[in-house]
Amino acid sequence: MATVVKPITLEEFLQLSETEPASEYINGQISQKPMPQGEHSRLQGKLVSTINEVAEPQKIALALPELRCTFGGATVVPDVAVFRWERIPRTESGRIANRFDSHPDWAIEILSPEQSQTKVLRNLLHCSKNGTELGWLILPDEAGILAVHPNQRVELLERTDILPIISNIDLSLTVEQIFNWLNI
Repeated sequence: MATVVKPITLEEFLQLSETEPASEYINGQISQKPMPQGEHSRLQGKLVSTINEVAEPQKIALALPELRCTFGGATVVPDVAVFRWERIPRTESGRIANRFDSHPDWAIEILSPEQSQTKVLRNLLHCSKNGTELGWLILPDEAGILAVHPNQRVELLERTDILPIISNIDLSLTVEQIFNWLNI
């Protein structure tokens, strides 16, 4: 006799214990992110520090690693979630909130070797469909970056291409510069 598995709702998923690495819920499916490895960790750390170095002192935006964002009937954990300053959820005392029940303004994903490019791109397209201004899917094995623009338009950037950045962040990066961070 076959066992019937009842689909889980987003609310039920959010009641589950957190996993390490994080699990995501999108389109009624639960999937666990892979454990980050060297290239992934290096790129993630450099992106967070580079964006915050420019955007945080001027209170333009804040980049946060591995932040759970719940919106549009799903909950995703981008490798880097960037929120415009005025959209950062805060507690009554003014501290940063623990729950982010909104889309990031800029979502960055770094593809790990064992990850499905389609699944990660699906998450970025969900973000785009629900208000995210810009998504990046960094492809280390191909030394390219897919940019997801409004209306789910996808563009492949390579080598000396200048990467799109959300407005008001005074930052200019090329694809080569991102991948040069891997040379230590």
